[in-house]
Amino acid sequence: MTTWKPSLPHKSGFEPRHLSDSLDRATRRLGAPRTAVLTQVFSRWEQVVGPDVAAHAEPRSLRDGVLVIAVDQPAWATQLRFLGVDLLARIRDATGCSDVVEIQVKVVGDPGSRARGKTRR
Repeated sequence: MTTWKPSLPHKSGFEPRHLSDSLDRATRRLGAPRTAVLTQVFSRWEQVVGPDVAAHAEPRSLRDGVLVIAVDQPAWATQLRFLGVDLLARIRDATGCSDVVEIQVKVVGDPGSRARGKTRR
């Protein structure tokens, strides 16, 4: 059995970089925010908006500062549009940055049905 040995520095002299740095560069070119912002908004959605809103709405995309939120009923779309400024502030507080500058709300039926494998009839 061979004992593990660290590899020698690369001949180019460049140090290894974190994968998140490379992902951030790639997503910026596509108009998306830093990966840390995506993680904070999408994985902590229920904490950011609360369980009542999260039961009826979920983030779908974030590009060029516009967060698209899918809701299950027109009444929730109206409510989220009314709460737009408050939601932006909550997102800003949760992420520590102001990458999200606008919210668009779309009614799509049950926003989590695909994730849960359910179909709406």
